[in-house]
Amino acid sequence: MWSGDELDLDAYLARIGYDIARDGELAPDLRTLTALHRAHASTIPFENLDVALGRPIPLDLKSLQAKLVERRRGGYCYEQNSLLAAALEQTGFHVEGRGARNRSRGATLPPVTHALLAVTVEGEQWLADVGFGWQGPLEPVPLRDGARVEQDGWTFGIGVEDDGIHVLRSLRPTGWMDVYAFSPQAYQPGDFTVLNHYSSSHPESRFLGQVVAQRPGADVRRSLLRETLSLVRPDGSVEERILTAHDLAATLEAEFGIELDAEERAGLERLHPAGA
Repeated sequence: MWSGDELDLDAYLARIGYDIARDGELAPDLRTLTALHRAHASTIPFENLDVALGRPIPLDLKSLQAKLVERRRGGYCYEQNSLLAAALEQTGFHVEGRGARNRSRGATLPPVTHALLAVTVEGEQWLADVGFGWQGPLEPVPLRDGARVEQDGWTFGIGVEDDGIHVLRSLRPTGWMDVYAFSPQAYQPGDFTVLNHYSSSHPESRFLGQVVAQRPGADVRRSLLRETLSLVRPDGSVEERILTAHDLAATLEAEFGIELDAEERAGLERLHPAGA
């Protein structure tokens, strides 16, 4: 379903820094799922740069591998989780998609625009999501009501509401915060394609016309929105820096590991609020 047989698994593992001799043979078990999830989330950044530049976002595996693996770029949720799904499928996992409503922005009721994965390990489902940026988990989260996991000072939990909706929550210094909510309905790659079309082209999409790059981490989580770089730590402290157009490309490379060509650098500088 996820084109796992088309993935160059060795190249993907090299991209995320997973060494079989050091980190262990791959198997459809929780250790492998956890290790691949953490390595991917820590290495391949969340970014919308092609959307911001007005480029199409193909989700076929050949295109994903060329961009995220070979070119050492990042991507947003449909790209990231489709790539992870292919790797997990080739490793022997049963993988399903899910579609979620982002609740991290407050009490509004947004459309379903986020894509994540539900992975079955020994009869139990785990939330796997390497495509939610700095607020997402570094490792899988068990998909059961009341589950709570601590990941390097960042705590996540799962709640199930009366109508069967699952909610990923994050514990902040001010208390629990809903991250996103999703039904147990299985989404297919074609459903990701429909969501991707909205997020990459609809005039109301938050990804159009502005630069977004994010990266979760253990000690610090990084977020770049337009010209503001934010470093968020587990204790809730935030360090912010305003970037000039000249700083933008260098910061994307240094802080997020995003390799850009000259055309991309020039295009992103033109998107800076102050102009190139």
